[in-house]
Amino acid sequence: MDFNVKKLASDAGVFFTRAVQFTGEKFGQVEKTELDAHFENLLSRADSTKNWTERIFRQTEVLLQPNPIDHTGARIEEFLYEKLDRTVPSRPNNGELLGHYMQDAAKDFGPGTPYGSTLIKVGDCERRLGGAQREFLQTSAISFLAPLRNFLEGDWRTISKERRLLENRRLDLDSSKARLKKAKLAESKAAAVPDFQETRPRNYVLSASASALWSEEVDKAAHELRVAQTEFDRQAEVTRLLLEGISSTHVNHLRCLHEFVEAQTAYYKQCYLHMQDLQKELGRFPNTFAGNPGLSMASSGSSPQGNATLPQDAASAVETDTLKIEEVQAPATGTRKAKVLYDYDAADTSELSLLADELITVYTVPGMDSDWLVGERGNQKGRVPVTYLELLS
Repeated sequence: MDFNVKKLASDAGVFFTRAVQFTGEKFGQVEKTELDAHFENLLSRADSTKNWTERIFRQTEVLLQPNPIDHTGARIEEFLYEKLDRTVPSRPNNGELLGHYMQDAAKDFGPGTPYGSTLIKVGDCERRLGGAQREFLQTSAISFLAPLRNFLEGDWRTISKERRLLENRRLDLDSSKARLKKAKLAESKAAAVPDFQETRPRNYVLSASASALWSEEVDKAAHELRVAQTEFDRQAEVTRLLLEGISSTHVNHLRCLHEFVEAQTAYYKQCYLHMQDLQKELGRFPNTFAGNPGLSMASSGSSPQGNATLPQDAASAVETDTLKIEEVQAPATGTRKAKVLYDYDAADTSELSLLADELITVYTVPGMDSDWLVGERGNQKGRVPVTYLELLS
């Protein structure tokens, strides 16, 4: 094994120097190079993005799989199949299992009996609901969870690595500044002219020699400072580019969020249709609870109250006309200035594209969703999301 003693000693010296600088900064005994305000804002924004993305990712996993303890064995099996590069076998979910149990029970009780025939219908519906849930989980895992996981395990790890390297470069830079400052102070003391009457001739030689040594030390410290400054500036630029990429991450996660909402909407719509069909099927059976009017009313689907269709006013509310932006006029009072926080690409012609840090005029319109405002930039007008703005007083 190649054991480089010099390299080990050098690394130990660098680590010790950084530790001394870090400790001095904590006690306020040495100076610290401060990053500019824009860079600090980028760091804060990146930390916030990481923290909230991690929370959303974990909670979405809980939503899609509420009882992870019950699936521990399945997860271990999936892990083993993944390591062996093999396809994980498909297994029925809870809804599909319930459907199978109901249909098996119907065979035992007799499919010709009222209870058995109902179990067959409900079991078939539960199996279809389980299939819809399976499709929803797969779609959500691919379109929403996977991009969030890729950010946390990929982009964020790279950003964290470069930030640690930047912090080390900053410690090296501040240590070099402190070393140069001490060398210049010692050089000035050594270069002080001694008193000819009180100082022996031998001390003049020692003083001149010390002055030359400290001059050489100052030159060496100045060179190390230039190198440290160059490395720090280069690493700061690399880190800045990675942090500015958080805006692209937000845009990507926004697209994934829209896909998740669409998948969730399709899932619940499909479940509603399955349950509506089941209710119609159950309404065709003869009423076996005629002796109990309350149970008859609850089990029958023939009455208007039992019908699962949406109310007329609710259906009309869903089908409201979209707002025509070109016909909207700015109010005489109530307009405000807003600063754009992030870039935003308009999804359609009714929206207004935004650029970070620009100022626009915004106002509300009756009937518009509270998450949106009307924004104006010169002759351009369109809907803008409130979450992308900072309203100014």
